[in-house]
Amino acid sequence: MARGQERIDELGAASIRALARRRDCTLHERRLWQGRCALPVSAPHLAPFDEPGTLAAFRGAADGMALRMRHSRPALHERGAPTDPLARTVFEWLEQLRCESLAPRELPGIARNLRDRHQRWAEAFHRSLLTETEQGLLLFTLALVSRARIEAEEVDERFEGVIEPMRMALAPCIGHAWAGLRRERSDQARYGVHACAIAEEIADRLRQAGGTADTRTLHSADVARCLRQALFPLAFDADGESRFLQPVSADSRVLSEVDDVYRIFTTAYDEELEAATLVRAALRQEYRERLDRRIAQAHWPLQRLARTLHALFTGPARDGWDDGHEAGHIDGRRLAQLIASPAERRLFRNERQRPTVDAVVSFLVDCSGSMKAHAEPIAMMVDVFSRALEQAGAASEVLGFTTAAWNGGRALADWQRAGRPRHPGRLNELRHLVFKEADTHWRRARPGIASMLKPDLFREGVDGEAVDWACRRLAGRVESQKVLVVVSDGSPMDRATGLANDAHYLDQHLRDTVARWECAGVKVL
Repeated sequence: MARGQERIDELGAASIRALARRRDCTLHERRLWQGRCALPVSAPHLAPFDEPGTLAAFRGAADGMALRMRHSRPALHERGAPTDPLARTVFEWLEQLRCESLAPRELPGIARNLRDRHQRWAEAFHRSLLTETEQGLLLFTLALVSRARIEAEEVDERFEGVIEPMRMALAPCIGHAWAGLRRERSDQARYGVHACAIAEEIADRLRQAGGTADTRTLHSADVARCLRQALFPLAFDADGESRFLQPVSADSRVLSEVDDVYRIFTTAYDEELEAATLVRAALRQEYRERLDRRIAQAHWPLQRLARTLHALFTGPARDGWDDGHEAGHIDGRRLAQLIASPAERRLFRNERQRPTVDAVVSFLVDCSGSMKAHAEPIAMMVDVFSRALEQAGAASEVLGFTTAAWNGGRALADWQRAGRPRHPGRLNELRHLVFKEADTHWRRARPGIASMLKPDLFREGVDGEAVDWACRRLAGRVESQKVLVVVSDGSPMDRATGLANDAHYLDQHLRDTVARWECAGVKVL
Protein backbone atom coordinates (compact mmCIF):
# COMPACT_ATOMS: atom_id res chain seq x y z
CA MET A 1 0.00 0.00 0.00
CA ALA A 2 2.76 2.47 0.93
CA ARG A 3 4.74 1.66 -2.20
CA GLY A 4 1.63 2.08 -4.34
CA GLN A 5 0.80 5.46 -2.81
CA GLU A 6 4.38 6.59 -3.32
CA ARG A 7 4.11 5.62 -6.98
CA ILE A 8 0.86 7.58 -7.32
CA ASP A 9 2.53 10.65 -5.80
CA GLU A 10 5.46 10.34 -8.19
CA LEU A 11 3.24 10.05 -11.27
CA GLY A 12 0.97 12.86 -10.10
CA ALA A 13 3.92 15.18 -9.40
CA ALA A 14 5.44 14.46 -12.81
CA SER A 15 2.19 15.30 -14.61
CA ILE A 16 1.74 18.47 -12.56
CA ARG A 17 5.27 19.66 -13.34
CA ALA A 18 4.77 19.02 -17.05
CA LEU A 19 1.33 20.64 -17.32
CA ALA A 20 1.98 23.55 -14.95
CA ARG A 21 5.49 24.14 -16.34
CA ARG A 22 6.87 24.35 -12.82
CA ARG A 23 10.02 22.45 -11.90
CA ASP A 24 9.72 22.86 -8.12
CA CYS A 25 6.39 21.05 -7.61
CA THR A 26 6.25 17.86 -5.54
CA LEU A 27 3.54 15.73 -3.97
CA HIS A 28 3.74 14.22 -0.50
CA GLU A 29 0.81 12.19 0.78
CA ARG A 30 -1.34 13.75 -1.95
CA ARG A 31 -0.54 17.28 -0.76
CA LEU A 32 0.94 19.64 -3.36
CA TRP A 33 4.13 21.50 -2.45
CA GLN A 34 5.87 24.25 -4.40
CA GLY A 35 9.39 24.39 -3.05
CA ARG A 36 8.98 24.47 0.74
CA CYS A 37 5.41 25.81 0.71
CA ALA A 38 2.37 23.54 0.94
CA LEU A 39 -0.30 24.80 -1.47
CA PRO A 40 -3.89 24.82 -0.24
CA VAL A 41 -6.62 22.79 -1.91
CA SER A 42 -8.76 25.41 -3.65
CA ALA A 43 -11.85 23.26 -4.35
CA PRO A 44 -13.36 20.19 -2.67
CA HIS A 45 -13.21 17.97 -5.77
CA LEU A 46 -9.38 18.30 -5.77
CA ALA A 47 -9.11 16.29 -2.57
CA PRO A 48 -9.85 12.69 -3.65
CA PHE A 49 -9.78 11.06 -0.23
CA ASP A 50 -12.94 9.08 -0.91
CA GLU A 51 -10.91 6.62 -3.02
CA PRO A 52 -7.50 6.38 -1.34
CA GLY A 53 -4.65 4.64 -3.04
CA THR A 54 -6.02 4.63 -6.63
CA LEU A 55 -4.42 6.40 -9.55
CA ALA A 56 -7.77 6.88 -11.26
CA ALA A 57 -9.05 8.92 -8.32
CA PHE A 58 -6.06 11.22 -8.43
CA ARG A 59 -5.60 11.89 -12.16
CA GLY A 60 -8.23 14.60 -12.35
CA ALA A 61 -7.11 16.15 -9.07
CA ALA A 62 -3.50 16.38 -10.28
CA ASP A 63 -4.58 17.91 -13.59
CA GLY A 64 -6.78 20.44 -11.79
CA MET A 65 -3.93 21.50 -9.50
CA ALA A 66 -1.61 21.93 -12.48
CA LEU A 67 -4.11 24.00 -14.48
CA ARG A 68 -4.66 26.29 -11.49
CA MET A 69 -0.92 26.97 -11.27
CA ARG A 70 -0.65 27.47 -15.03
CA HIS A 71 -3.61 29.78 -15.69
CA SER A 72 -4.21 31.72 -12.47
CA ARG A 73 -2.12 34.78 -11.66
CA PRO A 74 -1.95 35.00 -7.84
CA ALA A 75 -1.48 38.79 -7.62
CA LEU A 76 -4.46 39.50 -9.87
CA HIS A 77 -6.50 36.88 -8.02
CA GLU A 78 -5.80 38.54 -4.67
CA ARG A 79 -6.79 41.98 -5.94
CA GLY A 80 -10.16 40.74 -7.17
CA ALA A 81 -10.98 38.40 -4.28
CA PRO A 82 -13.64 39.45 -1.73
CA THR A 83 -12.47 40.13 1.81
CA ASP A 84 -15.35 38.29 3.45
CA PRO A 85 -14.07 34.78 4.39
CA LEU A 86 -17.24 33.01 3.28
CA ALA A 87 -17.40 34.78 -0.08
CA ARG A 88 -13.68 34.14 -0.52
CA THR A 89 -14.31 30.40 -0.13
CA VAL A 90 -16.80 30.44 -3.01
CA PHE A 91 -14.59 32.75 -5.11
CA GLU A 92 -11.66 30.31 -4.83
CA TRP A 93 -13.87 27.50 -6.04
CA LEU A 94 -15.08 29.46 -9.07
CA GLU A 95 -11.52 30.40 -10.02
CA GLN A 96 -10.57 26.73 -9.94
CA LEU A 97 -13.43 25.90 -12.31
CA ARG A 98 -12.24 28.64 -14.69
CA CYS A 99 -8.73 27.24 -14.81
CA GLU A 100 -10.02 23.73 -15.46
CA SER A 101 -12.09 24.98 -18.41
CA LEU A 102 -8.83 26.11 -20.08
CA ALA A 103 -7.48 22.58 -20.41
CA PRO A 104 -5.56 22.20 -23.72
CA ARG A 105 -7.78 20.90 -26.52
CA GLU A 106 -4.93 18.85 -27.93
CA LEU A 107 -4.90 16.82 -24.70
CA PRO A 108 -8.48 15.49 -24.46
CA GLY A 109 -7.49 13.06 -21.70
CA ILE A 110 -7.11 15.98 -19.29
CA ALA A 111 -10.69 17.14 -19.84
CA ARG A 112 -11.88 13.56 -19.40
CA ASN A 113 -9.94 13.22 -16.13
CA LEU A 114 -11.36 16.50 -14.82
CA ARG A 115 -14.92 15.53 -15.73
CA ASP A 116 -14.51 12.13 -14.06
CA ARG A 117 -13.03 13.69 -10.93
CA HIS A 118 -15.89 16.18 -10.59
CA GLN A 119 -18.50 13.46 -11.12
CA ARG A 120 -16.91 11.28 -8.46
CA TRP A 121 -16.95 14.18 -6.03
CA ALA A 122 -20.59 14.99 -6.83
CA GLU A 123 -21.62 11.37 -6.26
CA ALA A 124 -19.78 11.24 -2.92
CA PHE A 125 -21.31 14.56 -1.83
CA HIS A 126 -24.82 13.40 -2.74
CA ARG A 127 -24.36 10.00 -1.03
CA SER A 128 -23.32 11.76 2.17
CA LEU A 129 -26.86 13.26 2.38
CA LEU A 130 -25.41 16.77 2.58
CA THR A 131 -27.81 17.84 -0.18
CA GLU A 132 -30.66 17.38 2.29
CA THR A 133 -29.52 20.54 4.12
CA GLU A 134 -30.23 23.99 2.68
CA GLN A 135 -26.56 25.01 2.79
CA GLY A 136 -25.39 21.76 1.24
CA LEU A 137 -27.97 21.93 -1.57
CA LEU A 138 -27.01 25.54 -2.27
CA LEU A 139 -23.33 24.69 -2.68
CA PHE A 140 -24.08 21.52 -4.63
CA THR A 141 -26.21 23.51 -7.07
CA LEU A 142 -23.55 26.19 -7.37
CA ALA A 143 -20.86 23.62 -8.18
CA LEU A 144 -22.84 21.71 -10.81
CA VAL A 145 -24.45 24.69 -12.56
CA SER A 146 -21.28 26.81 -12.55
CA ARG A 147 -19.21 24.04 -14.08
CA ALA A 148 -21.92 23.28 -16.66
CA ARG A 149 -22.13 26.96 -17.68
CA ILE A 150 -18.36 27.41 -17.92
CA GLU A 151 -17.80 24.19 -19.86
CA ALA A 152 -20.95 24.66 -22.03
CA GLU A 153 -22.19 21.23 -20.98
CA GLU A 154 -25.40 19.81 -19.57
CA VAL A 155 -25.79 19.12 -15.87
CA ASP A 156 -25.56 15.40 -15.06
CA GLU A 157 -29.10 14.10 -15.53
CA ARG A 158 -28.85 12.10 -12.30
CA PHE A 159 -28.81 15.35 -10.29
CA GLU A 160 -31.13 17.57 -12.34
CA GLY A 161 -34.13 16.79 -10.19
CA VAL A 162 -32.16 17.44 -7.01
CA ILE A 163 -30.89 20.89 -7.92
CA GLU A 164 -33.74 22.22 -10.10
CA PRO A 165 -35.67 24.08 -7.32
CA MET A 166 -32.49 25.75 -6.05
CA ARG A 167 -31.34 26.61 -9.58
CA MET A 168 -34.65 28.33 -10.28
CA ALA A 169 -34.32 30.31 -7.04
CA LEU A 170 -30.78 31.45 -7.92
CA ALA A 171 -31.37 32.27 -11.60
CA PRO A 172 -33.01 35.72 -11.07
CA CYS A 173 -30.15 36.84 -8.78
CA ILE A 174 -27.02 35.49 -10.45
CA GLY A 175 -28.21 34.25 -13.84
CA HIS A 176 -26.48 37.14 -15.64
CA ALA A 177 -23.24 36.53 -13.74
CA TRP A 178 -23.44 32.82 -14.52
CA ALA A 179 -23.65 33.63 -18.24
CA GLY A 180 -20.60 35.87 -17.89
CA LEU A 181 -18.45 33.10 -16.49
CA ARG A 182 -18.31 31.26 -19.82
CA ARG A 183 -17.96 34.45 -21.85
CA GLU A 184 -15.04 35.84 -19.84
CA ARG A 185 -13.26 32.66 -18.80
CA SER A 186 -10.11 33.53 -20.75
CA ASP A 187 -9.81 36.93 -19.02
CA GLN A 188 -9.09 36.43 -15.32
CA ALA A 189 -9.81 40.01 -14.27
CA ARG A 190 -13.19 40.29 -16.04
CA TYR A 191 -14.14 36.77 -14.99
CA GLY A 192 -13.36 37.74 -11.41
CA VAL A 193 -16.03 40.47 -11.48
CA HIS A 194 -18.76 37.92 -12.22
CA ALA A 195 -17.27 35.39 -9.80
CA CYS A 196 -17.17 37.98 -7.02
CA ALA A 197 -20.84 38.88 -7.55
CA ILE A 198 -21.81 35.20 -7.38
CA ALA A 199 -19.62 34.61 -4.32
CA GLU A 200 -21.14 37.50 -2.36
CA GLU A 201 -24.70 36.42 -3.19
CA ILE A 202 -24.01 32.80 -2.22
CA ALA A 203 -22.28 33.94 0.98
CA ASP A 204 -25.36 35.99 1.98
CA ARG A 205 -27.63 33.02 1.36
CA LEU A 206 -25.36 30.68 3.32
CA ARG A 207 -25.43 33.03 6.30
CA GLN A 208 -29.20 33.31 6.11
CA ALA A 209 -29.47 29.53 5.96
CA GLY A 210 -27.27 29.36 9.04
CA GLY A 211 -29.35 31.88 10.92
CA THR A 212 -26.69 34.59 11.11
CA ALA A 213 -27.92 37.10 8.53
CA ASP A 214 -27.78 40.01 10.99
CA THR A 215 -24.22 39.35 12.15
CA ARG A 216 -22.40 39.21 8.82
CA THR A 217 -19.01 40.59 9.82
CA LEU A 218 -18.83 38.87 13.17
CA HIS A 219 -19.69 35.38 11.97
CA SER A 220 -18.37 35.13 8.41
CA ALA A 221 -15.19 33.36 9.45
CA ASP A 222 -17.09 31.06 11.79
CA VAL A 223 -19.61 30.09 9.12
CA ALA A 224 -16.83 29.50 6.60
CA ARG A 225 -15.00 27.27 9.07
CA CYS A 226 -18.14 25.30 9.86
CA LEU A 227 -18.81 24.79 6.17
CA ARG A 228 -15.34 23.40 5.63
CA GLN A 229 -15.78 21.00 8.51
CA ALA A 230 -19.39 19.96 7.91
CA LEU A 231 -20.02 20.40 4.18
CA PHE A 232 -16.58 19.56 2.85
CA PRO A 233 -15.51 16.29 4.46
CA LEU A 234 -13.05 15.80 1.57
CA ALA A 235 -10.43 18.08 3.14
CA PHE A 236 -11.31 21.40 1.49
CA ASP A 237 -8.94 24.10 2.88
CA ALA A 238 -9.30 27.10 0.60
CA ASP A 239 -7.69 29.48 3.07
CA GLY A 240 -4.72 27.20 3.62
CA GLU A 241 -5.53 26.20 7.18
CA SER A 242 -3.36 23.30 8.32
CA ARG A 243 -4.99 20.23 9.79
CA PHE A 244 -1.97 19.60 12.02
CA LEU A 245 -0.26 21.60 14.71
CA GLN A 246 3.15 22.77 13.58
CA PRO A 247 6.04 24.53 15.33
CA VAL A 248 6.07 28.30 14.95
CA SER A 249 8.31 29.12 12.02
CA ALA A 250 9.41 32.31 10.28
CA ASP A 251 12.20 33.71 8.16
CA SER A 252 15.36 34.90 9.83
CA ARG A 253 16.07 38.63 9.64
CA VAL A 254 19.80 38.05 10.15
CA LEU A 255 20.05 35.51 7.34
CA SER A 256 18.29 37.89 4.95
CA GLU A 257 20.78 40.64 5.84
CA VAL A 258 23.75 38.42 4.94
CA ASP A 259 22.24 37.05 1.67
CA ASP A 260 21.05 33.79 3.28
CA VAL A 261 24.62 32.70 4.05
CA TYR A 262 24.60 30.53 7.17
CA ARG A 263 27.59 31.29 9.35
CA ILE A 264 29.51 29.31 11.95
CA PHE A 265 31.72 31.27 14.31
CA THR A 266 34.08 28.39 14.99
CA THR A 267 34.25 24.64 14.34
CA ALA A 268 37.28 24.13 16.58
CA TYR A 269 35.26 22.38 19.28
CA ASP A 270 32.88 20.34 17.10
CA GLU A 271 33.17 16.57 17.43
CA GLU A 272 31.85 13.35 15.94
CA LEU A 273 31.88 10.45 18.38
CA GLU A 274 30.84 6.86 18.76
CA ALA A 275 28.02 7.11 21.30
CA ALA A 276 29.18 3.95 23.06
CA THR A 277 32.47 5.64 24.04
CA LEU A 278 30.57 8.10 26.24
CA VAL A 279 29.01 5.38 28.41
CA ARG A 280 30.79 2.97 30.76
CA ALA A 281 30.65 -0.68 29.71
CA ALA A 282 28.69 -1.74 32.82
CA LEU A 283 26.15 1.05 32.26
CA ARG A 284 25.81 0.14 28.58
CA GLN A 285 25.00 -3.42 29.60
CA GLU A 286 22.40 -2.18 32.07
CA TYR A 287 20.78 0.04 29.44
CA ARG A 288 20.77 -2.81 26.93
CA GLU A 289 19.03 -5.20 29.31
CA ARG A 290 16.46 -2.54 30.14
CA LEU A 291 15.81 -1.89 26.45
CA ASP A 292 15.47 -5.61 25.69
CA ARG A 293 12.88 -6.00 28.44
CA ARG A 294 10.81 -3.11 27.11
CA ILE A 295 10.95 -4.41 23.54
CA ALA A 296 9.90 -7.89 24.67
CA GLN A 297 6.96 -6.45 26.61
CA ALA A 298 5.84 -4.41 23.59
CA HIS A 299 5.54 -7.55 21.39
CA TRP A 300 6.71 -5.81 18.20
CA PRO A 301 5.61 -7.75 15.05
CA LEU A 302 9.18 -7.96 13.79
CA GLN A 303 8.64 -10.47 10.99
CA ARG A 304 5.66 -8.64 9.58
CA LEU A 305 7.55 -5.34 9.75
CA ALA A 306 10.50 -6.91 7.92
CA ARG A 307 8.20 -8.21 5.17
CA THR A 308 6.58 -4.80 4.79
CA LEU A 309 9.95 -3.05 4.54
CA HIS A 310 11.18 -5.65 2.07
CA ALA A 311 8.15 -5.02 -0.15
CA LEU A 312 8.63 -1.25 0.18
CA PHE A 313 12.27 -1.21 -0.89
CA THR A 314 12.30 -4.06 -3.38
CA GLY A 315 13.12 -3.09 -6.96
CA PRO A 316 14.26 -4.82 -10.15
CA ALA A 317 17.98 -5.45 -10.74
CA ARG A 318 19.79 -6.78 -13.80
CA ASP A 319 20.70 -10.46 -13.64
CA GLY A 320 22.14 -11.32 -17.03
CA TRP A 321 20.39 -12.24 -20.28
CA ASP A 322 18.03 -14.95 -21.52
CA ASP A 323 18.88 -16.12 -25.03
CA GLY A 324 16.82 -17.75 -27.76
CA HIS A 325 13.78 -15.45 -27.91
CA GLU A 326 11.77 -14.49 -31.00
CA ALA A 327 11.58 -10.84 -29.95
CA GLY A 328 13.73 -8.46 -27.96
CA HIS A 329 17.34 -7.30 -28.41
CA ILE A 330 19.25 -8.72 -31.38
CA ASP A 331 21.87 -11.22 -30.26
CA GLY A 332 24.94 -10.62 -32.43
CA ARG A 333 26.31 -14.03 -31.57
CA ARG A 334 23.40 -15.70 -33.41
CA LEU A 335 23.48 -13.77 -36.68
CA ALA A 336 25.43 -16.60 -38.34
CA GLN A 337 22.42 -18.86 -37.73
CA LEU A 338 20.32 -16.51 -39.85
CA ILE A 339 22.64 -17.17 -42.81
CA ALA A 340 22.76 -20.91 -42.25
CA SER A 341 19.05 -21.21 -41.55
CA PRO A 342 16.97 -18.30 -42.94
CA ALA A 343 13.82 -19.59 -41.23
CA GLU A 344 15.40 -19.29 -37.78
CA ARG A 345 13.63 -16.68 -35.65
CA ARG A 346 15.17 -17.21 -32.21
CA LEU A 347 17.84 -14.58 -32.73
CA PHE A 348 16.96 -12.28 -29.86
CA ARG A 349 17.70 -12.06 -26.20
CA ASN A 350 15.98 -10.33 -23.29
CA GLU A 351 17.40 -8.89 -20.11
CA ARG A 352 16.76 -11.00 -17.04
CA GLN A 353 15.80 -9.17 -13.85
CA ARG A 354 15.42 -10.25 -10.27
CA PRO A 355 13.87 -8.48 -7.28
CA THR A 356 16.44 -7.01 -4.93
CA VAL A 357 16.69 -4.52 -2.09
CA ASP A 358 19.21 -1.74 -2.63
CA ALA A 359 18.44 0.83 0.04
CA VAL A 360 19.89 2.53 3.08
CA VAL A 361 17.82 4.17 5.82
CA SER A 362 19.43 6.60 8.24
CA PHE A 363 17.73 7.50 11.53
CA LEU A 364 18.77 10.91 12.85
CA VAL A 365 17.67 11.36 16.47
CA ASP A 366 17.36 14.77 18.10
CA CYS A 367 19.21 14.52 21.43
CA SER A 368 18.21 17.95 22.71
CA GLY A 369 16.78 18.47 26.19
CA SER A 370 13.16 18.57 25.00
CA MET A 371 13.53 15.01 23.66
CA LYS A 372 15.00 13.49 26.83
CA ALA A 373 11.59 12.29 28.07
CA HIS A 374 11.14 10.33 24.81
CA ALA A 375 14.58 8.68 24.78
CA GLU A 376 13.38 5.19 25.70
CA PRO A 377 10.54 4.81 23.14
CA ILE A 378 12.77 6.31 20.44
CA ALA A 379 15.56 3.88 21.29
CA MET A 380 13.07 1.00 21.11
CA MET A 381 11.82 2.19 17.73
CA VAL A 382 15.22 2.59 16.05
CA ASP A 383 16.42 -0.70 17.51
CA VAL A 384 13.45 -2.65 16.15
CA PHE A 385 13.54 -0.89 12.78
CA SER A 386 17.28 -1.46 12.42
CA ARG A 387 16.78 -5.17 13.03
CA ALA A 388 13.80 -5.35 10.65
CA LEU A 389 15.64 -3.46 7.92
CA GLU A 390 18.56 -5.86 8.25
CA GLN A 391 16.21 -8.82 7.82
CA ALA A 392 14.67 -7.07 4.81
CA GLY A 393 18.10 -6.71 3.20
CA ALA A 394 18.47 -2.94 3.61
CA ALA A 395 21.28 -1.13 5.40
CA SER A 396 20.55 1.18 8.30
CA GLU A 397 22.41 3.57 10.53
CA VAL A 398 21.42 5.39 13.70
CA LEU A 399 22.80 8.87 14.33
CA GLY A 400 22.19 11.53 16.92
CA PHE A 401 22.93 15.20 17.39
CA THR A 402 23.33 17.42 20.42
CA THR A 403 25.84 19.93 21.78
CA ALA A 404 28.84 19.39 24.02
CA ALA A 405 27.86 22.29 26.28
CA TRP A 406 24.94 24.39 27.38
CA ASN A 407 24.59 28.05 26.31
CA GLY A 408 27.46 28.14 23.85
CA GLY A 409 30.36 26.74 25.85
CA ARG A 410 33.85 27.53 24.55
CA ALA A 411 32.54 28.85 21.21
CA LEU A 412 30.58 31.55 23.02
CA ALA A 413 33.64 32.42 25.14
CA ASP A 414 35.75 32.86 21.99
CA TRP A 415 33.14 35.17 20.50
CA GLN A 416 33.04 37.27 23.62
CA ARG A 417 36.84 37.55 23.66
CA ALA A 418 36.73 38.63 19.99
CA GLY A 419 34.62 41.66 20.91
CA ARG A 420 31.17 40.24 20.12
CA PRO A 421 31.14 40.90 16.33
CA ARG A 422 27.70 41.24 14.71
CA HIS A 423 25.98 38.22 13.15
CA PRO A 424 28.41 35.59 14.40
CA GLY A 425 26.26 32.66 13.23
CA ARG A 426 26.15 29.41 15.18
CA LEU A 427 27.70 29.71 18.65
CA ASN A 428 28.07 26.32 20.31
CA GLU A 429 30.08 23.11 20.31
CA LEU A 430 28.36 20.54 18.12
CA ARG A 431 28.42 16.90 19.09
CA HIS A 432 27.34 14.43 16.43
CA LEU A 433 26.84 10.89 17.70
CA VAL A 434 27.00 7.57 15.86
CA PHE A 435 24.91 4.92 17.60
CA LYS A 436 25.15 2.45 14.71
CA GLU A 437 27.17 2.51 11.49
CA ALA A 438 25.40 1.52 8.27
CA ASP A 439 27.84 -1.36 7.69
CA THR A 440 27.69 -2.62 11.28
CA HIS A 441 25.58 -5.69 12.01
CA TRP A 442 22.66 -5.04 14.35
CA ARG A 443 23.95 -7.51 16.95
CA ARG A 444 27.27 -5.70 17.21
CA ALA A 445 25.55 -2.31 17.40
CA ARG A 446 23.13 -3.21 20.21
CA PRO A 447 25.24 -1.63 23.01
CA GLY A 448 25.69 1.53 20.98
CA ILE A 449 21.94 1.93 20.40
CA ALA A 450 21.32 1.40 24.11
CA SER A 451 23.66 4.35 24.84
CA MET A 452 20.79 6.60 23.77
CA LEU A 453 19.29 6.10 27.23
CA LYS A 454 22.10 8.07 28.92
CA PRO A 455 20.37 11.24 30.21
CA ASP A 456 23.30 13.67 30.08
CA LEU A 457 23.70 13.23 26.30
CA PHE A 458 20.69 15.49 25.83
CA ARG A 459 21.59 19.18 25.73
CA GLU A 460 20.77 21.57 22.87
CA GLY A 461 20.14 20.95 19.16
CA VAL A 462 21.28 22.50 15.88
CA ASP A 463 19.06 20.57 13.50
CA GLY A 464 20.14 22.06 10.17
CA GLU A 465 23.81 21.13 10.47
CA ALA A 466 22.84 17.68 11.76
CA VAL A 467 20.62 17.02 8.73
CA ASP A 468 23.45 18.24 6.49
CA TRP A 469 25.89 15.85 8.21
CA ALA A 470 23.54 12.88 7.95
CA CYS A 471 22.80 13.60 4.27
CA ARG A 472 26.49 13.85 3.43
CA ARG A 473 26.96 10.40 4.95
CA LEU A 474 24.10 9.07 2.84
CA ALA A 475 25.48 10.73 -0.29
CA GLY A 476 28.65 8.69 0.12
CA ARG A 477 26.72 5.43 0.05
CA VAL A 478 26.34 3.34 -3.12
CA GLU A 479 22.72 2.28 -2.59
CA SER A 480 20.19 3.55 -5.12
CA GLN A 481 17.50 4.37 -2.51
CA LYS A 482 18.50 6.71 0.31
CA VAL A 483 16.07 7.71 3.05
CA LEU A 484 16.72 9.94 6.05
CA VAL A 485 14.26 9.65 8.94
CA VAL A 486 14.61 12.58 11.35
CA VAL A 487 13.16 11.98 14.81
CA SER A 488 12.87 15.47 16.25
CA ASP A 489 10.49 18.00 17.71
CA GLY A 490 11.23 20.18 14.67
CA SER A 491 12.37 23.17 16.75
CA PRO A 492 16.13 23.85 16.68
CA MET A 493 17.24 25.40 19.95
CA ASP A 494 20.59 26.83 20.93
CA ARG A 495 20.26 29.70 23.37
CA ALA A 496 23.61 31.33 22.59
CA THR A 497 22.99 31.31 18.83
CA GLY A 498 19.45 32.63 19.20
CA LEU A 499 20.52 35.54 21.40
CA ALA A 500 23.46 36.54 19.22
CA ASN A 501 21.47 36.35 15.95
CA ASP A 502 17.66 36.02 16.08
CA ALA A 503 15.07 33.49 17.17
CA HIS A 504 14.56 32.02 13.69
CA TYR A 505 18.18 31.75 12.57
CA LEU A 506 18.52 28.01 13.12
CA ASP A 507 14.95 27.31 12.08
CA GLN A 508 15.32 28.82 8.61
CA HIS A 509 18.66 27.08 8.10
CA LEU A 510 16.95 23.76 8.85
CA ARG A 511 14.25 24.40 6.25
CA ASP A 512 16.80 25.50 3.65
CA THR A 513 18.95 22.43 4.31
CA VAL A 514 16.05 19.97 3.97
CA ALA A 515 14.90 21.61 0.72
CA ARG A 516 18.42 21.50 -0.74
CA TRP A 517 18.96 17.82 0.00
CA GLU A 518 15.50 16.78 -1.18
CA CYS A 519 16.26 18.45 -4.51
CA ALA A 520 19.49 16.40 -4.58
CA GLY A 521 17.52 13.15 -4.32
CA VAL A 522 17.66 12.31 -0.59
CA LYS A 523 14.21 11.64 0.82
CA VAL A 524 13.92 13.39 4.22
CA LEU A 525 11.04 12.25 6.45
